[in-house]
Amino acid sequence: MTDIYPTLAQCAVVATALKLLLFPAYKSTDFEVHRNWLAVTHSLPVKQWYYEATSEWTLDYPPFFAYFEWLLSWPAALADPAMVKIENLGYDSWATVYFQRGSVIVTEILLVFALHQYLKSSPLSHRHASHATVLSILLSPGFLIIDHIHFQYNGFLYGILILSIVLARKQSTMLYSGILFALLLCFKHIYLYLAPAYFAYLLRAFCLDTKSIFRPRYRNTMRLGASIIGVTCVAFGPFFYWKQLGQLKSRLFPFSRGLCHAYWAPNIWAIYSFVDRVLIGVAPRIGLAVNDDALHSVTRGLVGDTHFAVLPEITKEYCFGLTLAFQLITLFKLWFQPDWETFVGAITLCGYASFLFGWHVHEKAILLLLIPFSMLALKDRRHLGAFRPLAVASYLSLFPLLYTAAEFPIKTAYCICWLILFLYVFDRLAPAAVRPRVFLLDRFSFLYITISIPLIVYCSLLHGLLFGDSYEFLPLMFTSTYCALGVVGSWLGFMVVYFTPK
Repeated sequence: MTDIYPTLAQCAVVATALKLLLFPAYKSTDFEVHRNWLAVTHSLPVKQWYYEATSEWTLDYPPFFAYFEWLLSWPAALADPAMVKIENLGYDSWATVYFQRGSVIVTEILLVFALHQYLKSSPLSHRHASHATVLSILLSPGFLIIDHIHFQYNGFLYGILILSIVLARKQSTMLYSGILFALLLCFKHIYLYLAPAYFAYLLRAFCLDTKSIFRPRYRNTMRLGASIIGVTCVAFGPFFYWKQLGQLKSRLFPFSRGLCHAYWAPNIWAIYSFVDRVLIGVAPRIGLAVNDDALHSVTRGLVGDTHFAVLPEITKEYCFGLTLAFQLITLFKLWFQPDWETFVGAITLCGYASFLFGWHVHEKAILLLLIPFSMLALKDRRHLGAFRPLAVASYLSLFPLLYTAAEFPIKTAYCICWLILFLYVFDRLAPAAVRPRVFLLDRFSFLYITISIPLIVYCSLLHGLLFGDSYEFLPLMFTSTYCALGVVGSWLGFMVVYFTPK
């Protein structure tokens, strides 16, 4: 294996060296968010963490992540005591930068360990393909852009998710898979989007007899239920005792935010918003009414209600209903075919449904479907027709997160190298499908990727030359809509392969 690829450890070392060089790079408001959380958890007793509001970036992750920030705050206080003072809003000394960026790299060791376990658990016949898969995840432009430049802690969280998926391969370790996923939910609640797949799989494959759904495995059910309740009690027990669960709910689920994030995530609602913008110009000619109050709300979604100028309004209930409906369709196959590959496919499709139809979806949530899909991309050549446009759309949709000129060559060169290298490797390593490749998907994939080149040139260079500072939202709108078409197309392609018998 190592005669074809560098080892996982070698790639981790090289990737770490690159990340160290990026310490002085652009950092978003998320950098201040996490610095503030270090200060809150270090300076205040636990019962005040979810009430503190000196900064606008209040603590809004579940308790285990708050405990994680508390643990980090002690070495942070040694590195720079001013870093953990609540009143030091926007504090970014070099010691703070080094510590926070270094902490992301150190905690990412868990991702490396999880990928190593995934490689060990892979069948020998697929070991080369699995090795390419783990390297593609480790070197993902998503982690580089979101965690190591923009700034977040996704690496170790996805490490927990991957380890949980690996443990779900065998009946003997399914219990630990469920425990790890419960632990993950108590770190970051966005993974609730994937919970239906876990619930259906663990119930069908672990709690019920594989040959008959009418024969429960009482011992397995009790062990799993007790373990999950135990994890939940450890995380939320103190806040239940202090009668703060209502406050936690208001912080974790701020439904007052609009349908779309400030920069439209590339989903169904981005296309819906784009169509609404287009209809503004033609509505009077075809007899459609225009809501004048919505005309000046270009991004429509940073905070407050979302309003459309021509199309009907979308409610939270509508988003929830669509998400749940498409997830239930996915779970139907998993229930009657509870094997590991179907489980990973169900996780991926649950991620697709929540990303495409969810309320106030962030563009960074694209990793929820991209990471599990990467585990299947080499299982069947038919997957590649859906994976390619998703990979291109995913990483291109993250470009607006890094809008400064200094980061443009870094993000562009890195993403292009990753796409060329791993999409080429995937194509060479993927076994021939039992059924022929889907002609339409392959042609859509090729055409879609080709269009990305002029789009990048226009958004990064030509728009400024043509319009200067005017129409500054156009590049964001074009990027988001283009990427949304890619995600929707890949979702439809994946659904075809998922529900087509082998």
